[in-house]
Amino acid sequence: MSTAAVVTGGAGFIGSHLCEELLARGAEVYCLDNLVTGVTENLDGFIDAARFHFLEVDISEKLPDGLPAPDVIFNLACPASPKDFGPLALEILDVCSRGTRNMLELARAHGAVFVQASTSEVYGEPEVHPQTEEYWGHVNSIGERSCYDEGKRYAEALVMAYRRLHDVDARLGRIFNTYGPRMRPDDGRVVPNFMQQALVGEPLTIYGDGMQTRSFCYVGDTVAGLLALADAGADRVDEANPAYNIGNGEEITILEFARRVNEACGSSSELQMVPLPHADDPTRRCPDTAKLRGLSGWRAQVSLEEGLARTAEWFAARIGDEGSDRAAGSEQAASR
Repeated sequence: MSTAAVVTGGAGFIGSHLCEELLARGAEVYCLDNLVTGVTENLDGFIDAARFHFLEVDISEKLPDGLPAPDVIFNLACPASPKDFGPLALEILDVCSRGTRNMLELARAHGAVFVQASTSEVYGEPEVHPQTEEYWGHVNSIGERSCYDEGKRYAEALVMAYRRLHDVDARLGRIFNTYGPRMRPDDGRVVPNFMQQALVGEPLTIYGDGMQTRSFCYVGDTVAGLLALADAGADRVDEANPAYNIGNGEEITILEFARRVNEACGSSSELQMVPLPHADDPTRRCPDTAKLRGLSGWRAQVSLEEGLARTAEWFAARIGDEGSDRAAGSEQAASR
């Protein structure tokens, strides 16, 4: 009998890759997404698979009847781009609170393993470096990013309440910066911005002085981390603190990252410094992943060079397709 897996936010960037990998493992996959930021285009390669089921659902509302008894639930539903933190602030808070609780109730009803996609943003502007799961964070609860940062922290509190009160086998995967194919081109974050600018020869926009750091993890490695966390035996998961960092421990400045993107794209785009657009944007970010490695043996495998090459290839094809569409549109307009 195949595993029944529910993936919320399954039409999103990471969610779609997770659905695809679960299918490859033989699972029956139920993808739930309200398509506020996810797109069905991300599912094109497998949407017609016999074991794949797409449901356009807002998990913040009552869940639809007829959902299967899941063996595992991956809760990835939540807009995650800083450009969404303003217009979608209430939706983010809803999905982190009511949406997460609805999915925890589903896990409770069926005894499913529950994996909550948390985030490195729970650490805020960290005073501990690299960040370990024992660090409580340094977050501005009323800042522009608070809907996401505090929403995810509240979701973690819900997970712990369900573990303690209802014995739900719930785990927390704190995801650090992830990149790869299927990122939203209009995401507003550094990888889509740099990729598109480099590929069309525009200056790469660097916010601030470029000395802030990130640790970029290829999406395939992030998905492998989520699966490793789900697969771990309940008796091996840290009962007091079931949080596990998922990310690449190689720290890099944004300035150096811009140069690497130029290399991956075969571009000579200039680097353009502009003021930081968001308050509370962390200046350093790097995970300590020893805890997940000890639990499962997981570690990031894909080098930055290889991951950027794959990502550049995907963005280049997308830009080429959009250029062809625009040209076709112009020709049709001219013939009318």
